[in-house]
Amino acid sequence: MSLLQLVTQLAIMAFALAAGMTAAWAIQRRTGQTGWIDVCWTFGTGAVAAVASLVPWTPDAMPTPRQIVVAMLVVIWSLRLGGHLLSRTRQHGDDPRYRDLIDQWGDTADKRMFLQVQAQAAVALILAMSVALAAHSPRPNIGLADGLGAALLVIGLIGEALSDWQLRGFRADPANRGRICEAGFWRLSRHPNYFFEWLCWLAYPLIAIDAGYPAGWFTLLAPATMYWALVHVSGIPPLEQHMLRSRGEQFRELQTRTRAFFPLPKPSSGR
Repeated sequence: MSLLQLVTQLAIMAFALAAGMTAAWAIQRRTGQTGWIDVCWTFGTGAVAAVASLVPWTPDAMPTPRQIVVAMLVVIWSLRLGGHLLSRTRQHGDDPRYRDLIDQWGDTADKRMFLQVQAQAAVALILAMSVALAAHSPRPNIGLADGLGAALLVIGLIGEALSDWQLRGFRADPANRGRICEAGFWRLSRHPNYFFEWLCWLAYPLIAIDAGYPAGWFTLLAPATMYWALVHVSGIPPLEQHMLRSRGEQFRELQTRTRAFFPLPKPSSGR
């Protein structure tokens, strides 16, 4: 692929993602339900990444087995997470992280939310391009690295689905009203679903990185960007602020006992 072709494909992907997130912004304005933002982001990212994976980089080329496998992996990710978010949005409508931002922004909420979703489109572009680079790895045959990448993504999907199932079951029990979930993975991490989501994006560097494919190293941007977003920007920080307001001392006590992200036992601070 020439530099011009690469720039053109990036521009098309960026436009599609920005348009999709503009639609998400308009939907949440019309419905008043902020949950639609992440629904649109997930389905949009999956669709653009899958198409970019299958588009040939050389004239008259057909999609290779690796391109098809990688496209299938990102579609499965998108359908699993997007379906979960869609179900949650249809039941509850609002995402407390976005609702808190809107309340904080006041009269400037519409403008700032538009900028927020466009920033999310930029993150999606990094992720989608990483998927496409993995799909177009020039190795002639599907091999061990591809299998390891696919297995890691499946592990991430299963872990995230189990985390969501454990939380949903906990909340469904009336006896747990007002309490914080510590069932299953939630005993080891305050946000195990975020950890397993991040794990999914480590799959693409495993597939892409090869000594003969310098562009494959750029796929490391996917897990790096996802970690930064989940741990430092739009994931854990606003959600934990909401939990501190809604659960107070109960959540502060949980913070002393569990890790925020990695589902591992937290070492005791005492001797």
